[in-house]
Amino acid sequence: MSSKVSALAMDAIDVARMAAFWTQALGYRVADQFDGGLTLAPANGVPGPPIDVVPVPETKTVKNRLHLDLVPDGCTQQEEVERMLALGAVPADVGQGPDVSWVVLADPEGNEFCILSGHGSE
Repeated sequence: MSSKVSALAMDAIDVARMAAFWTQALGYRVADQFDGGLTLAPANGVPGPPIDVVPVPETKTVKNRLHLDLVPDGCTQQEEVERMLALGAVPADVGQGPDVSWVVLADPEGNEFCILSGHGSE
């Protein structure tokens, strides 16, 4: 026996803003609404688990203990970083050294995520 992931949960002060960022970033769509929150789900055959964006009253205060690692699909790592920055992400420093192969960014509410070097996309 084992468990399987039903959804990832993400706290947000501004649920709509976070949903807008992550639907554009991942190619997801808003699939459901619940108690002020939104469920984001893959659209058009995009792989990935659903993400529940849950309203909370407090801001993020420390580094995430769990984060997303994203791989560019159809573009280079730098092109994907530039796209994420245009969507509202910002560079983030979580203590990574200068020689790492990934780029750490944060979404509009400060949740860190990484853009990995693409598998065969560079």
